Amino acid sequence: MDPSKDNSPITTHVLNTADGVPATRMALSLHRLNTHMMIWNLLAVGTTDEEGRCAGLISGENLSLGMYKLRFETGQYWENLGQTCFYPYVECVFSITSLEQHVHLPLLLSRFSYSTYKGS
Repeated sequence: MDPSKDNSPITTHVLNTADGVPATRMALSLHRLNTHMMIWNLLAVGTTDEEGRCAGLISGENLSLGMYKLRFETGQYWENLGQTCFYPYVECVFSITSLEQHVHLPLLLSRFSYSTYKGS
């Protein structure tokens, strides 16, 4: 899939840096913080494709200002590969401060470490 054709204002790309490959078939979920109740509301679930991407998480019409998180099910991913890992999941919390903003959140992953950054 061409990532430039994904109209979701929030996109991700997960890379298995230990093996130098995209992290395929990783379950993930998108949540928004309800600031009145201080609880996370589930907005969408998805799975990474053969390129480690998950298209169509949220439409622009459903985006609002606020705090969001992407939760990556890293433990299950490694278990599916017959391996163990230190982090059973990774949660990346970020803020949407403009409705014109596009957030691309790559996750670089190994069994014992991860890093993320605001991509373009």
